[in-house]
Amino acid sequence: MVKLILLILLFLLSLLTVFRAPTDWIWYVSILVTEFSWVFFCVVVVIMPVKFGGKNYTAASLIFGFAALIFYTIPFIYAVRITPGVEQIFADKNTNEDKTPPFEWSKLVTGLFAKQASYQTLTYDTAKKLTLDFYPSFIKGNQPCILVVHGGSWSSGDSQQLPELNSELAKRGYNVASINYRLAPQYKYPAPVEDVKSVFAFLREHGKQLSIDTNQFVLLGRSAGGQIALSAAYTLHDDAALKGVICFYAPVDMVWGYANPTNPLVLDSRQVMSDYLGGTYKQVPQQYIASSGNYTARANVPPALLIYGQNDPLVSYLHAVRLSKKLDSLSVLHYNVYLPWATHGFDFTLNGPGGQISTWCVLQFVDKITIRQNNLQ
Repeated sequence: MVKLILLILLFLLSLLTVFRAPTDWIWYVSILVTEFSWVFFCVVVVIMPVKFGGKNYTAASLIFGFAALIFYTIPFIYAVRITPGVEQIFADKNTNEDKTPPFEWSKLVTGLFAKQASYQTLTYDTAKKLTLDFYPSFIKGNQPCILVVHGGSWSSGDSQQLPELNSELAKRGYNVASINYRLAPQYKYPAPVEDVKSVFAFLREHGKQLSIDTNQFVLLGRSAGGQIALSAAYTLHDDAALKGVICFYAPVDMVWGYANPTNPLVLDSRQVMSDYLGGTYKQVPQQYIASSGNYTARANVPPALLIYGQNDPLVSYLHAVRLSKKLDSLSVLHYNVYLPWATHGFDFTLNGPGGQISTWCVLQFVDKITIRQNNLQ
């Protein structure tokens, strides 16, 4: 009976590879299930032949066990299936210097213990006591800088959120500034965007000592941070130095997002947006419009990379679809990457299928839109 119960539980967890998490705590579990599904697959393989005391319910155990195995393979089936299409997105100029594919089976394990780059914490706004973590480029000379804006529903999180990508970018030859910003509900939009502007000013002022090419910046944000990054890219009017913007699962259409809220068992998205924007859409409609990329995009905005999971219960990938249509109408260069199995926060590990493919796309994108010196340290 114990064996059957375990296999039923593993089967139910495996369903998270195709169904969106119905509650917040199950969403956390779904990140592990979808990005480490090979571990769950191995657990099922180990349990199935083992005999526990008492009745083993062999037939039922086999049914649930094999069904679980099928579902746990889905992220990898999708990863292999979409790899040619992902490569094709950047085929017009293949800048993948090490010639690695977007997804490699070996990295599921070998990448788990990669050494992280060192960083220093700098205060970029003394009056507001705002800091950033600066990861220097592994390549000598003045190099482009990528500003990373963390997520957390605009009310939580910090510059240490998901730092592994910062290390990969530094190793690739980019400076990285992972920033802290003023949080809701104490501070409303556009306070975080103003903080991004302050970061730009600080990095330009200290560009020489930090070895930054101040003519080449890229914004990268996750979730709420993606909205901030995109809003900054579209409203700060610094197109010459800002070479591109990268959004991971970001709510970039706040008007549509308020009209189509998240399942409240996962997140009370309307309350989160109200805290950030200072009221409901009916109360402050201009705030929702001003913070939405669909409304602020114009013909000369920088190129964008939009990476979304289609199994995301917090932020629908339709945000990217809607923004993509607007950018198409403006003839703005942009790249869309949709991961069918992936949930919100799929890049918490760079070694799962979602983490590998998204990291490959980010590296391709920044290589494409920036120019680095090539003096290796």
